[in-house]
Amino acid sequence: MGSDEAQQLLLSESMEHSHLNEKSDLLQRRRPRRGGTSETDINMPQEQNGVLQTPLLPQCIDEKQEAEFNFRPVFLCLAAYLGTGTLCFFLASYQIQGIKTNGFLDALYFCVVTMTTVGYGDLVPNSTIAKLLACIYVFTGMALGGLILSKAADYIVEKEEIFVVKAMHKAEKFGPEEISKELGTNKTKYKFVLAASIFLVLMIAGTVFLYFIEKLDFVDALYCVCSTVTTL
Repeated sequence: MGSDEAQQLLLSESMEHSHLNEKSDLLQRRRPRRGGTSETDINMPQEQNGVLQTPLLPQCIDEKQEAEFNFRPVFLCLAAYLGTGTLCFFLASYQIQGIKTNGFLDALYFCVVTMTTVGYGDLVPNSTIAKLLACIYVFTGMALGGLILSKAADYIVEKEEIFVVKAMHKAEKFGPEEISKELGTNKTKYKFVLAASIFLVLMIAGTVFLYFIEKLDFVDALYCVCSTVTTL
C-alpha cells in the first residue's frame, strides 16, 4: 500500500514537472518582440470587422530584399556569344554564299538571324564545315535564349509576388477574395496592354524603316517585318 502511494506521488510530480516545462516553452515562443507583439501574433491571421486579415512579416515587404535582375552577366554572355560567332563566320565567309556587302557586317548579320531562327535565306552556308558550324551555333543560341528568358521570367514572378504582398498588406479594408480578384484583373489588363503596345511599336518601326531606308514596297516591308517577328 505504501509503495503504491509513493509511485502515485512520483507520477504526479513528474506530470506537474512536464506541464511546467510545456508552459515555459509556450511562453518563450510567445515572448513579445521589440514592438510588443509576439511571433505567433505576427504570423497568425486576425479578424477585424468581419474581415479576415493576414498580417505580414516586415521583411516580406522590405525594399532591400526585393528581387533585382542583374543584366551584366546576360549582356556579357550575349556579347561573348555574338563576338565568337561573328569571328568564326567572318573567317569562314568564303564558305558562305549569297548577297554580301561587308565581311564583318555579313558575319554579324548571319549570327543574329541564325540565333533568332529567322533565316531569311539571303546568306547560306555552302560547305560542310560552315553547315556544321551553323548547326552548333543555332542550338547554342537557343539554349542561351532559353536561359535568358528563364532568368527574366523568374525576375518578373518575384516582382509580382512582392507587389501582391504589398497590396495585401496595404489593402486592409478588403478580404482575400476581393484582393485576389482585383489583382488578377489588373494584372491581365496590364500584360495585354504592354504586349500589344510593344508588338505594335515594333511592327510600325520596322515597316517604316524598310519603306524609307531600304526603299522597299510597303507590302514587302510589312511582309518582311511579319516574317521577322514570327520567325517565319
